[in-house]
Amino acid sequence: MALVLSQLSQLQFDNRLVRELPADEEKQVFPRQVLGAAYSYVIPTPVKNPQLVCAAAEVAALLDLPDTIFDQDDFAQTFAGNKLLDGMQPHACCYGGHQFGNWAGQLGDGRAINLGEVLNQRGEHWTLQLKGAGLTPYSRTADGLAVLRSSVREFLCSEAMFHLGVPTTRALSLVATGEYVRRDMFYDGNPQMEPGAIVCRVAPSFTRFGNFEIFSARGDIALLKQLADFTIRTDFSHLLAQPSSVIDSSVYVQWFSEVCIRTAQLMAHWMRVGFVHGVMNTDNMSILGLTIDYGPYGWLEGYDLNWTPNTTDAQGRRYRYGNQPQIALWNLAQLANAIYPLINRVEPLQEALGQYRNEYERCAERDLTAKLGLSVYNPAQDEALGDQLFQILQSSEIDMTIFYRTLADLPVYDIHQYADPQVVDIVRDAYYAPPGMAAESAMASWLRSYAQRVQQDFVLTGSDENTRRARMNAVNPKYVLRNYMAQQAIDKAAQGDYSEVKTLLQLLRNPYEEQPQFQRYFAKRPEWARHKAGCSMLSCSS
Repeated sequence: MALVLSQLSQLQFDNRLVRELPADEEKQVFPRQVLGAAYSYVIPTPVKNPQLVCAAAEVAALLDLPDTIFDQDDFAQTFAGNKLLDGMQPHACCYGGHQFGNWAGQLGDGRAINLGEVLNQRGEHWTLQLKGAGLTPYSRTADGLAVLRSSVREFLCSEAMFHLGVPTTRALSLVATGEYVRRDMFYDGNPQMEPGAIVCRVAPSFTRFGNFEIFSARGDIALLKQLADFTIRTDFSHLLAQPSSVIDSSVYVQWFSEVCIRTAQLMAHWMRVGFVHGVMNTDNMSILGLTIDYGPYGWLEGYDLNWTPNTTDAQGRRYRYGNQPQIALWNLAQLANAIYPLINRVEPLQEALGQYRNEYERCAERDLTAKLGLSVYNPAQDEALGDQLFQILQSSEIDMTIFYRTLADLPVYDIHQYADPQVVDIVRDAYYAPPGMAAESAMASWLRSYAQRVQQDFVLTGSDENTRRARMNAVNPKYVLRNYMAQQAIDKAAQGDYSEVKTLLQLLRNPYEEQPQFQRYFAKRPEWARHKAGCSMLSCSS
């Protein structure tokens, strides 16, 4: 039985990245181009009055820590960056990236500082990273800090995604700094002072596509190979027969193929739950296939393939909901270009990109089948059934989350007894505005076709209504972190009331359960939130 630690000082650090990759020789922290190094040493900027806002017990358990650790005096001090534990080696990593389709050069951890890698008693490595802990060599013209509003959103969404079953970085803690940060939230020349905060993010690795792109772009192939080999040995060691096995071009190809497959699976999850990342730049793509960097994200309210939560992307909508799978493929192509010097053959890279397409299609078919409560995917029927549904959802303002959840209650055997309005009543709560006669007729027709398909499925598989409902409710969440919910928690937190942040964390731990005590959160976005700042679209400002 694993020993539960009683003090933060008992954490064991095994900082493989700083031990095995080259460091920046410049010790002074000022914005600059960092050459020939994977990271720079940097100390978090002390803050005046750190106060714990909220923490996740499940993430503490990954580090062998009990939730009672949150009450200890040094917890907030440590995860605000004021106190370093023995074994920590704070550093910020160098990476580049394509932003909105254009190469941006060096970016790097501009407001993220890795404290070190905790080695837990199960032999797992977990990197602790503070977001908003101060200036690094990669901060460019910024200050390296973060504000409370973006930090609340990052903390809650990290944990919400995990409990939805979506691969993601995690969040251990959210700490208010007791200081104010100057931010121009609307980029309109009217900056305001906002409360500052720091999130401690946790992941096996925070390595991004951009970590490889920067060295390839600079022609530093030796460092590119060193980083790739390190990544394979630490996070993809199953590709090696022995820890000391030689890593050659065939291993790089296997590695890239797995990155493609993991990324395809991640995109399918995003589409399944209606999540829109908002900033799918290559520097925001995890090499592990995790959701990383929660900026202006959002969940679909009314189903809309063209919706993006990012005000910066309002015109081009490059990162809109329906474009996410294609953008992920484009990003993978940039990664392929970056690692090409390690392989020197185009064909295997193209084949791996083909694997992405195949895996995404497989996952999308699987998820549609599960979301509709069917036992097996029948291409001859279900492709058309799905396409018709998506057209109907797109043509009216229909809440995706509520629609699928209420669809589970459709009486498929008794549907012939009801007139069209009564049939649509089953899912009517998902409509933001009453449908017209044509829209109502189209929905009723689809629901009848769907009921017929389900009955056929029952006959072929011996399934029943209860099984269908359970299957649907296991993949169609009842509760997601709607932007207006997060904003209400932020508004309270800005006044020093953290109760709503804690309530939402509790709610989002069980997104597929009924949770009758939280029924008020199973509701469409209120009309007042349609255009309110923070409740619809958001900026990258944090």
